[in-house]
Amino acid sequence: DMLRNEIGQGSALGKEVEAILARGDLVSDQIVISLIASNVKANPGARGFLFDGFPRTLPQAEALDDFLVKSGHPLKLMILLEVDDAVCEMRLLRRGGIENRPDDMDAERVRHRLATYYAQTVPIINHYKKQGKFVSVDSSDTPEYTLKQVSECLKPIL
Repeated sequence: DMLRNEIGQGSALGKEVEAILARGDLVSDQIVISLIASNVKANPGARGFLFDGFPRTLPQAEALDDFLVKSGHPLKLMILLEVDDAVCEMRLLRRGGIENRPDDMDAERVRHRLATYYAQTVPIINHYKKQGKFVSVDSSDTPEYTLKQVSECLKPIL
């Protein structure tokens, strides 16, 4: 939501982010880390943070780890919501029509995003597995079932 909020503000950064997302590409590590840092610093009393769709690259994961440790909020858990590519594509295309999101309306862009995902984010799984902070949840079922599974994963750390 941070990226979409920045776009909604109509800032120069928001316009840059909008163009990047419209192509189906990933926003640079520098932009994303900067937005994350701003949001964490704006909430100093928070018990924790939930990052949806982040980190997406190994350098982002490493920068996030460093920043969170320095800010007193070390990462406790990375949850991967796994779903079959065909189901993922169907969900994104449906969402694109419902929410009028150009980056989710074109099947070719969605497939490009999935290819980018596998190329750039799979190393993150190994990064957090090595730290013992990785959990995978099958999210091909209903949202309610997925929420139940995620809640179970979070119980030990809350």
